[in-house]
Amino acid sequence: MSRIGKHPVKVPAGVTVTIGTEDVVVKGKLGELKTHLPHGVVLTQEADEVVVRPLSDDKEHRALWGTVRANLQNLVKGVSDGFTKKLELVGVGYKAAAQGQVLKLSLGYSHDIDYQLPAGVKAATPQPTTIELTGIDKQLLGQVASEIRSYRAPEPYKGKGIKYENETILRKVGKKK
Repeated sequence: MSRIGKHPVKVPAGVTVTIGTEDVVVKGKLGELKTHLPHGVVLTQEADEVVVRPLSDDKEHRALWGTVRANLQNLVKGVSDGFTKKLELVGVGYKAAAQGQVLKLSLGYSHDIDYQLPAGVKAATPQPTTIELTGIDKQLLGQVASEIRSYRAPEPYKGKGIKYENETILRKVGKKK
C-alpha cells in the first residue's frame, strides 16, 4: 500500500489541473507543465484537490500510484512557486558568470566552458562562486544541475569542485609520511 499515494494533492488558487485520458496539464502563474499519465492509475478532481487511485490491486498499478502522485505534486508546486537549486564552486580560481541563457564556467581547465541553458531554466550568479538555478520543471532543473556539476565533481581530498549547496563531501586522509 502506498503511503504517499493516499494523500490528495492540494491545488492552490490560481492553478488549474486538466485531466485527459493519457496526460495531465497543469497551468499556473509561472507557466504550464504537461506529463504523461501511465495506464494503471486514475485521477479524479474533487473541489481543490486531485486524488490519485490505482486502477486495480495489481502490483504494477500499486507501484505507479505513489510515483504519479509525487510527480503531480511537483507539477503543481512548480507552476505555483517554482524550484531553486544552488551550486557552490570550491577551488582557487573557480568562478561562474551568467550571461543570458549561457553560463560561463572557469574551472581550472585550459579553456572556459560555455554551458547553454535549456528553455525553462534560468541561472543567476549572485557571487562568482555561487550559481542559482531556477525553473518550474523539477526534473529538468535537477538534470541541468547534475550536468553542470559533472564538469568538475568534488574530489575527496581537498573538496575542490562544484557541489550542491547542502551537500557534504566525505573527505579522505592524504598521504602520510
